Amino acid sequence: MPRQEGYVVNHKRTQRLYREEGLSVGRRRCRKRAVGTRAPMVVEARPDARWSLDFVHDQMASGQRFCVLNVIDDVTKQCLAAIPDTSISGKRAARELSTLIAKHRRPKLIVSDNGTEFTSNAILLCAKQIGVESHYIAPGRPMQNGICEAFNGRMRDELLNETLFRDLDHARSTVARWIVDYNDHRTHSALGYLTPRAFASTFTATDDRLRNPDQLRRSTVAHPAHQRQTHPRILPQLDERRRSQQKRADWIITSSQCLGIITRWFLRVEAGR
Repeated sequence: MPRQEGYVVNHKRTQRLYREEGLSVGRRRCRKRAVGTRAPMVVEARPDARWSLDFVHDQMASGQRFCVLNVIDDVTKQCLAAIPDTSISGKRAARELSTLIAKHRRPKLIVSDNGTEFTSNAILLCAKQIGVESHYIAPGRPMQNGICEAFNGRMRDELLNETLFRDLDHARSTVARWIVDYNDHRTHSALGYLTPRAFASTFTATDDRLRNPDQLRRSTVAHPAHQRQTHPRILPQLDERRRSQQKRADWIITSSQCLGIITRWFLRVEAGR
C-alpha cells in the first residue's frame, strides 16, 4: 500500500519496524496439509462465475452473539456482501441473496457448507427460481470452500479479534468500512498484486475475457504432486556444499583420532611413573 501512495521504502526496513513496534497481526498456526493429487472444481475465469457463502460468528461487549454472512466472488476475491445480524435464518439469507443477484449478475454456481440456513427450503426454492446451481461441500471438509474460509480467517484476525463492538450498529458500520478497505485498497498476490475491484475491472463488459491475459497465467486444475526437483543452476552449489561438509566430517574424524592417540600416550606415561 505505501507503494500505491507513492512512497518508496525498503521492504526489509518496513518489516523490521513492524516487528519492533508489534504491529503485525497474530496468525494462527496452520494445520498439516494433505500431500497428493488434488483436482479442485474447474471455475470459469470471469466474475460471478462462482460465489461462496459462509458465516463467521463473534460477540459484542454485552456478551450478545452475532453472525456475519459473507458472500465472496471466488474469481476476483471480492467480498460482495458482509451482513452482520444477531440471527440470520434461511429466509433472510435467501432474501439477501436475491437482492445481491439483482444488483450484480447471476452466478453459475453457489458453494456453501451443509448448515441449516443453506439447506433450508427457502434457499433451495430461491436457487430454483433464479436458476442457480447449488453445491454443498463434503461434511468436515471446510477447505473445499477454501477461498471463503481464507477470507473468514482474515476477517477474524484483522477485524473481529481486534475490535470491541458496542452494539449491532457499531458492528455493521465497522464491518462495512473494513469491507471497503478490503475491496478497494488491499492487494492480493494471487491477483497479480491488484485489489479485488481493480482486478474485476480488467474483464471486459462484453465477453468477460481478461484485457491483459498475462496477469493471470494459472491452470484451473491443480497439477499432481511430483517429487521435488532441483533447479540445474542450484546443482553446482549443492555439490560444493556436500564437498565442504565431507571435508569437515573428515577433519572431525582425524581430530578425534589424534586426540585418542594423545590420550593413550599420556596414560602410558602415567603408568610408567
